[in-house]
Amino acid sequence: MKTKPAKSLPEIVSSAEWEKAHAAFLVKEKAATRERDRLAAARRRLPMTEITKEYDFQAPKEKVGLLDLFAGRRQLLLYHFMFAPDVDGWPDAACPGCSLFLDQVGRLEHVQARDTSFAVVSRAPLKNIQRYQKRMGWNVRWVSSDGTTFNEDFGVTTDEGEDHGLSVFIRDGRKIYRTYFTQARGLEYVGSVWSFLDLTPLGRQEKWEDTPSGRVKQTAPYTWWRRHDDY
Repeated sequence: MKTKPAKSLPEIVSSAEWEKAHAAFLVKEKAATRERDRLAAARRRLPMTEITKEYDFQAPKEKVGLLDLFAGRRQLLLYHFMFAPDVDGWPDAACPGCSLFLDQVGRLEHVQARDTSFAVVSRAPLKNIQRYQKRMGWNVRWVSSDGTTFNEDFGVTTDEGEDHGLSVFIRDGRKIYRTYFTQARGLEYVGSVWSFLDLTPLGRQEKWEDTPSGRVKQTAPYTWWRRHDDY
């Protein structure tokens, strides 16, 4: 028998009715999962554009270029973090929304195991970045684009102010290509190992995936997984 709970919570039903409703919803949920798989397959088939301009980012020990952020891996996920004079919190703190995003990024060893690096870039001077990074307890590679046109070139600094987003790059030797970009609500479900890899042209690199033939060696699911300190 259905009863009405307090404070407009979901209705209360018997266990059998709950199982029936759950099973019906699960059909829709599985359909959404399959649609996400098809979307990721289509993303892997997007064209790419070569990045020929060189940039000197400020890093803790020395200046580095975009190629250095790959750390020898084939793919790079680069988060454009809002930290600049027109952003809430300046100069001591960075964007609350970008901070929330970085808070939810987990262990990167699993992403790195699939030949993919993750880094962060902001317009703020390196000393501001280092101070804030220490406060927030983030252990990620974070460089400063201060003094370069990197943010403008990638559309995250405009006449209207600073913006954010996630760029995906792949390299062929020393040649670098941008393959994808997303921002705003496109980032709401991004941050886990699977969501990160699904944005890349190589994907999860597992045999079940619909990936163009010959692009990457695919392995069976589960077999490459390790504890993060065992890679």
